[in-house]
Amino acid sequence: MQDPADEFAAIASEIAERAQAAGIRVATAESLTSGAIANALGAAPDASEWFTGGVVAYAESVKRDVLGVTAASITSRECARELATGVARLLDAEAAVSVTGVGGPEPEGDEPAGSVYAAVAVRGDIRDAHFSFSADDPSVVVHQTVRAALELLRDALPELEARGA
Repeated sequence: MQDPADEFAAIASEIAERAQAAGIRVATAESLTSGAIANALGAAPDASEWFTGGVVAYAESVKRDVLGVTAASITSRECARELATGVARLLDAEAAVSVTGVGGPEPEGDEPAGSVYAAVAVRGDIRDAHFSFSADDPSVVVHQTVRAALELLRDALPELEARGA
């Protein structure tokens, strides 16, 4: 099994290349991952050139008061989308990734443990995803969420132009 740090570093390196090639600045808004996505991006190559920072919006008041979330549920697709657009606006970034959900081990309201919503906003285009991860251990849910969010961000950024052209 690959070390999570190595796994995240490899994806973050791809994000770094794509963001730099496209001249895109990236930000994060995180709830259940508590800054783990920002940590992975901040450790990527030349992060100071393309990574603007992140907001750990664990508390509902931070989601609403700082990032402008109006969604009825803070563990929803709409919330994830508003987190992404809110942090992009706040940190003056062209791209942002966000996650919110239930890390577990217990459910929250109607959401089962392991239910995670993620969103990526790139220059006004918003993509979102819902994941249902294993909820046996909250740390496993966090790991799975970080990987999924990094992959979602990587896949939303423009592909690199052919090299050597």
